[in-house]
Amino acid sequence: MSKLFSPLTVKSVTFRNRIITSPMCMYMAQDGFASDWHLVHYGSRAMGGAGAVMLEATAVRADGRIGVGDLGIWKNEHIEMLTKITSFIKSAGSVPAIQLAHAGRKGSTWASGRESRPLMPDEDDGWQVIAPSAVPFSSEMQMPREMTLQDIEELQQAFSDAAVRALKAGFEMIEIHSAHGYLINEFLSPIPNKRTDHYGGSIKNRARFLFEIIDKVKQVWPSELPIAVRISAADWMEEGWNIEDSVWLSKKLSEKGIDIVDVSSGGTVPNAKIKVGSGYQLPFASTIKRELKDQLLVGTVGMITNAHQAETILTNDDADLIFIGRELLRNPYFSLEAAKELRSEIPVPKPYELAF
Repeated sequence: MSKLFSPLTVKSVTFRNRIITSPMCMYMAQDGFASDWHLVHYGSRAMGGAGAVMLEATAVRADGRIGVGDLGIWKNEHIEMLTKITSFIKSAGSVPAIQLAHAGRKGSTWASGRESRPLMPDEDDGWQVIAPSAVPFSSEMQMPREMTLQDIEELQQAFSDAAVRALKAGFEMIEIHSAHGYLINEFLSPIPNKRTDHYGGSIKNRARFLFEIIDKVKQVWPSELPIAVRISAADWMEEGWNIEDSVWLSKKLSEKGIDIVDVSSGGTVPNAKIKVGSGYQLPFASTIKRELKDQLLVGTVGMITNAHQAETILTNDDADLIFIGRELLRNPYFSLEAAKELRSEIPVPKPYELAF
């Protein structure tokens, strides 16, 4: 049997295969509300055979959006349409998942497709961004307001409240977004975090914000449902967060009962020199997988574009789950085609059987 198409049970949730639709911002929401567009977009990936479909970075507060078109889960009114989406994903045999996020200093932008531009607080649709320290992402973007201890407590509660709404909406897995230079990653990395209190300085202090969020989320999220954390394994900067830090963090996440670490990289600073290529982030995932010795599941992401590449990653025990992004934008039915290519049982919807 193909390992890519072998089922995997995490707590009470069974993934029909190891392919997860990676969270990718669509910038198609209004005031955080999902629409029929999102239902069709995410539903197509479920119909296309993915083991789990994870919704894009979904803001836990209005000021947590990356762009004005981001999905939101900061108010109860968002739940109704999200419930329709999770219901359809489950009906298609896939696991509905959602990434909970706050953009921090990289928020307040307008984005559509490949176009984006920063919005200042006094512009239409703009807002004041916040961060661990008053250090802007770039010269073009806003100067963030340094978060107070009250801000930190309120943000942690916002993640907890979002987890409650995610559960009500029918999601069976949540992922806490701690990567790509957004708020939690800003606390973790020594580049944007210049705090001198107990949320800055040592790696233990810089990780405190994330650990306290996890503690709050676990109080409201059922113990039988999995929790993932996406990390940037490296800032790709000599003075920044690195793979050794990520191994340390992953061990701590395991101790806190996190089930999956979703290993990405970069995004903390605009001038990092990242060597992008086929499977370019796999060595990070492989290192964490080797060092943790199955203490938790490891997902890998980044330029994974074909069935045999994904199968080889799993066969070599470099990761446990394959998060696929852009290839699933190009081809929502990648999973069906990959199953055929690997001569596995094809998770094809019954009405499509004649085509296969």
